[in-house]
Amino acid sequence: MNITHFKNTQALALDESNPVAVPLSEPAAVTSTTSVERSDGVETGVWECTPGRWRRQIVHQEFCHFIAGRCTFTPDGGEPMEIKAGDALMMPANTTGIWDIQETVRKTYVLIY
Repeated sequence: MNITHFKNTQALALDESNPVAVPLSEPAAVTSTTSVERSDGVETGVWECTPGRWRRQIVHQEFCHFIAGRCTFTPDGGEPMEIKAGDALMMPANTTGIWDIQETVRKTYVLIY
């Protein structure tokens, strides 16, 4: 059994910091992550993003639970979704669209490859 345990995800120090891949605002939003990729095709971790607008390009199915912040996600061809701490999302594979981060968000996530 391969168990991943992240304690106190709201206070967890994150490892990587990078600008988003396709920014739509200046300055570009910056993301920070700590994650574990498992051999069974699953990645899990904690992710944070500073305010800004950018295009989501992840092609994998994703479940995420927001633990801090406030943002809007507008899927291509869909209606905007207001998201805040406490909300959870399940995004099907190939969900693309625009993130608009109004207040730094932090989420736990699971990507299924």
